[in-house]
Amino acid sequence: MNDETATVLVVDDVPAKRHMLASWLRHAGHRVVETRGGEEALAVVGTLRPDLVVIGVRTPDLIGIEVCEKIKANPGTASIPVIQVSGNAVTASDRAEGLERGADAYLTEPIQPEEFAATVLATLRYYRALQRAERMAARLGELAEITLAMNEAEDFERLLSVAAEGCSRLLGRYSRVLAVTPDGKLHRFAARPGEHAAARPVHPDTLDRLSTISIGESAGVRVFDIDTETWARVVPDSDVIAHVSGVLCRTKAGRPPVFLGVETGSPLDGEQLSLLRQLGQALALAVDAAHAYAEQHMISLTLQRSLLPTEIPRTPGLLVSVRYRPAVDNVEVGGDFYEVLSLGDRVLVALGDVQGHSLHAATVMAELRNALRASVIDVVDPARSMALLNSVLRRYHPGMTATVCLLLIDPATGESQIVNAGHIPPLLAGKGAAYHRFGNLLLGVADERYRVDRVLLPKGATVLLFTDGLIEDRDKLLDESLEIARQQAEGVGDDLEGFCDRLIATFGAREDDVALVALRRVPL
Repeated sequence: MNDETATVLVVDDVPAKRHMLASWLRHAGHRVVETRGGEEALAVVGTLRPDLVVIGVRTPDLIGIEVCEKIKANPGTASIPVIQVSGNAVTASDRAEGLERGADAYLTEPIQPEEFAATVLATLRYYRALQRAERMAARLGELAEITLAMNEAEDFERLLSVAAEGCSRLLGRYSRVLAVTPDGKLHRFAARPGEHAAARPVHPDTLDRLSTISIGESAGVRVFDIDTETWARVVPDSDVIAHVSGVLCRTKAGRPPVFLGVETGSPLDGEQLSLLRQLGQALALAVDAAHAYAEQHMISLTLQRSLLPTEIPRTPGLLVSVRYRPAVDNVEVGGDFYEVLSLGDRVLVALGDVQGHSLHAATVMAELRNALRASVIDVVDPARSMALLNSVLRRYHPGMTATVCLLLIDPATGESQIVNAGHIPPLLAGKGAAYHRFGNLLLGVADERYRVDRVLLPKGATVLLFTDGLIEDRDKLLDESLEIARQQAEGVGDDLEGFCDRLIATFGAREDDVALVALRRVPL
């Protein structure tokens, strides 16, 4: 059915008049349904949803104006145009009332066939244009929602799933997506309308084959059609049974493109092709962003790890286990650090957290580590070292703060010194588990005299130092999380490495970086 023809409901209690109007409509190529009364007309409108209603003003049960009002009051039928026809209510005030109460046109008898046909055609054209505009607005809104969901996808596979499902929903057709993951593997996802997307097997050079017949090696966007035979040759493991309309997008030359396509039992119209093109471009940008994020994340991890100790010194009488876990969703470098220094018969353990996530935070962290190392070259004094770190931060990086905890231990005797600048106190585990007392003010705030707490660690005792990234949750009090860590430490067990893994797993994926050092006195 084209824009010139429609399904029209004709409502009038006079058979001759109803037959005349219906015959004019059928002569113009329209499909016609006839009813006699208003209640019957409302029932037909609710089930048939005609393109147009032509109704006499006078019907035996409801007047035509009331029928019109009910049609327009129902959200499901309000967009159906109504033409009222009258042989009695023919005054200007009658016509005004009909139009004011919902009619889209009001004709008075006698009516000429040409006038009637032109009115029907004009009304249909207006409403179809309005419906197209509303449909396009709805599709553009859905396109925006799909694009937003793609950009919010937590991983690459979810991104492709959202794209395939969104395309299928947007165009009402079987869709498929092909894209290369950040690690260089080609993935394909497909989705039918109303179903979840599923991964499909794909040959590694499928995108190259598609590029050869469309976009080549250049950057840009190409919308193209592929017949069934060509598609079967290019994608031999596909389940497509009809032509395919697709779009290949490459944002920059040298990068792998992305493909987004749908099975087309009937050709896509211009509006649908435009939506396919826009969604394909949005997918390409989202894939590029995912690649860039992965690259930046890898660079950040590499930089972060380069600033941390490459190995932990082996010390008789002391077992040390360390963990560093970057935040799962943070591209920037963090300021968490740890250090384990062998100083003759003793070992100095440091754990700290510089404020913020940025390259500046990482460089400040590196400076503090280097300053700490320099401070113990000649004299080993944890309080003096902490004061030096505070001076470095205040002089060279005003406005920055950091928390640091130092533990100096003699493995042979268990004699230990603890100096804490605003950090979470060490967790001491042996017979039970308890936090050491809080320390002094954090670094970078003011001049401070740092207290040295002397403790004796018995053989078999375990000390845990960790940054707040391990335990901080937005929906939980810090004290609750500290208690969870303490309870875990009560069951530290003999396997220190396994305990560290269990402790991190207890709190799950973190929004902040995590640094953890666990040490235990063992027999010499």
